[in-house]
Amino acid sequence: MNINQVSYQMDFMKASDWEQVKKIYLDGIKTGLATFQDAAPEWDEWDQSHVKACRIVARSEDSILGWAALSPTSSRCCYKGIGEVSIYISNVCKGQGVGTALLKHLIRESEDNGFWTLQSAITRENKTSLALHAKCGFREIGFREKIAQMPDGTWHDVILVERRSHVVGI
Repeated sequence: MNINQVSYQMDFMKASDWEQVKKIYLDGIKTGLATFQDAAPEWDEWDQSHVKACRIVARSEDSILGWAALSPTSSRCCYKGIGEVSIYISNVCKGQGVGTALLKHLIRESEDNGFWTLQSAITRENKTSLALHAKCGFREIGFREKIAQMPDGTWHDVILVERRSHVVGI
């Protein structure tokens, strides 16, 4: 793909990508809007908590421009086809279509791996992420008021969004 002279391809995330993935994640943490986490885990912890088949990076030569992955929402087998979306874009690539390409690719990968529903909880103030998810077919299903308090004392509401597959679980 080529967006604004940034040429990249979608690829599966490898353990060797972790340091760049982690840096992008840390940049997201610093915004105070992308996640309620206050630190990035080490690779082994992250690896154990994310679906192995649904980890995507946007790669430009040796650089990771962004990443997307799924986490299981429950250990109960009846919910095996529901995944929680994480998506983060490098600060230098925001607004260039990398997020849209990543999320669309993650949707295809999720369906290829039997997921019928993708969901995300996005802070109300994170308008960019809400718009990205809406653009990729997610719909608002509700919100949770003042669900998490940040280390600085700020409370955030989250908007709950989901996308139901048109090919899996119909």
